[in-house]
Amino acid sequence: MSERQPTLRERRRSETRRLVQAHAVRLFTDRGYDAVTVADVAEAAGVSAMTVYRHFPTKEDLVLIDQPAQLIAEHVAASSAAQPLVRRVGSALIDAATDWTGGNGDERAANERFLLDCLRLMVSTPALRARHLDSQYALQQVIVEALGDDATGPDAAFRARAATSACLAAMHTALTRWVEDDGHTELPDLIARALTASFGEDAAAPRRKD
Repeated sequence: MSERQPTLRERRRSETRRLVQAHAVRLFTDRGYDAVTVADVAEAAGVSAMTVYRHFPTKEDLVLIDQPAQLIAEHVAASSAAQPLVRRVGSALIDAATDWTGGNGDERAANERFLLDCLRLMVSTPALRARHLDSQYALQQVIVEALGDDATGPDAAFRARAATSACLAAMHTALTRWVEDDGHTELPDLIARALTASFGEDAAAPRRKD
């Protein structure tokens, strides 16, 4: 069965969302998060403040990246249930990071720069750090659900949450290092190194090369 293609309305909504977020992150980076209002973002993007709020209910939402959770869940769900939990989750985090920073030439550079700018804002802004923690908890829940039978029943769910939480902590360490390094080291490699340091050489499958 072929994958459903997005409708024109869905494509336009996605394009508007990307446009608004790109202008927001640029303004936050240039002027500082606290110095920029939602009205400033709307003016820069050429839309109304109501349009901004329709896509991003809070100012903090303008910096959060909503694609990773879906990507990670898809990679987890596609992984073999015969693998250890940490390997299933860790490999999914690495593969998703490869997707986030993928593309060729200018496209790849733009993807990495946007992600770096978002992460730098999250690290440096107290309100965003708190929201990031909330998003990490939500991501943990999404991953546990994607594990399927590996998370069925109280004991299995506990093990799945523990393994997922530990993998996300390793990824957070890698993301922080990536920001400090200004993106000079490839993000998937940093995540793989953090997972290996935490769980050993078998924590993740060899990195997928695009």
